[in-house]
Amino acid sequence: MATIAAAKKSRLRNALEGFALTVILQSFPTFAAAALLLKLCGNHDLVGDPGVAIFVALAALAHATVAVTLGPSIPALFKTLYEPTFFDCTLSLPDKIMEWRTHPAASLQLLAIVLMLSVMAVVTASVG
Repeated sequence: MATIAAAKKSRLRNALEGFALTVILQSFPTFAAAALLLKLCGNHDLVGDPGVAIFVALAALAHATVAVTLGPSIPALFKTLYEPTFFDCTLSLPDKIMEWRTHPAASLQLLAIVLMLSVMAVVTASVG
């Protein structure tokens, strides 16, 4: 059944799925953490500014675009940014996520993001 669904998937849809997964699972957490870290460091320009959300969104999109564009051609340089599993046309969207989560590097990356964001959330709530 998965192979029939994968055979019907167009190249454009597969590329969009891969790009979206790269943005959501790899790029967005990085820049959200950066924005939270700036807030923690006392940057008062970020308080209530909708530009922060715009910055995070645009930076995540640019980051993912660079990773997706240059990742396949220079894999040694972009090994932590480009995930070939996201662009495997034989996998469905949930299968791509499940396959990525089983990699030790992805598991470590998710763990680091969760711990970092948890610590920053506690500090932000404590400081005010």
